[in-house]
Amino acid sequence: MTAPVLAIVLSAAFLHSLWNALVKGSADRAVILGLISLGHVVPAVILAFWLPLPPPEAWPYLIASTVIHWGYYYLLNLAYRLGDLSVVYPMARGAAPLLVALGAQVWANEHLSVWAWAGICTISAGIFLLARPSRFGAPPPLPGLLAGLATALSVAAYSIVDGIGVRIGDATLSYICWLFILEITVAGYLLFTRRARVAALTRKTLLLGFCGGLTSGGAYALALYAKTLAPIGMVSALRETSVIFAALIGVFWFGEGPRGPRITSALIVAAGIAIIATN
Repeated sequence: MTAPVLAIVLSAAFLHSLWNALVKGSADRAVILGLISLGHVVPAVILAFWLPLPPPEAWPYLIASTVIHWGYYYLLNLAYRLGDLSVVYPMARGAAPLLVALGAQVWANEHLSVWAWAGICTISAGIFLLARPSRFGAPPPLPGLLAGLATALSVAAYSIVDGIGVRIGDATLSYICWLFILEITVAGYLLFTRRARVAALTRKTLLLGFCGGLTSGGAYALALYAKTLAPIGMVSALRETSVIFAALIGVFWFGEGPRGPRITSALIVAAGIAIIATN
């Protein structure tokens, strides 16, 4: 992978962790998720006036990705109800790179080198290490574990669909733009059905959620652009390093612990990044 592509994906990963840190303290995740989706929609609608429509061949992928994202939001919320965040999130994001690389081999005909696979597996291992690092002796509840794996499957599904769709017809920006516009369904549902809760939010919280959406949109747009330049599996593995960035932000910004396992995870992931960078 070339240095510019590596820089693009790692920037996307950092931005992804940053918006998660910005909304970490929210007491109403559903409303904040709606505001984040709105932060995707608004700039995309503005850009759409200057861009051509995506080619007809791309629309099935756009629609499929929108449907899969709905499933992802549902499964993520279900997983958080059935299991702890410290187990569910690393499970979902750690398994995703392996699933994406396998799926891309089947549906996108992308065959990675042994060293690329080694880098992806190393990154996944580092992310998995974050799952209750101090309690490996106590297995997590099975329902939460299964929900986390189902979430990982949904992440892999939309990653592969978007990775193929964004390459169609040399219309990368149009695809990204309309993918975000279609999120109006998410924003509309979450915000309209919770009007009273939205009205009760402070102006600062509203702005925080919307700005989180702008940051999140920028992060995913960079990741999609990178998938037009490099194999989908490698890009997805590098994007999931956002989990490590988030863990380090938690340590050094929020003073969370334990520090040792999180820093060890970061070093393992850094080794995986180095392996991929040499391919």
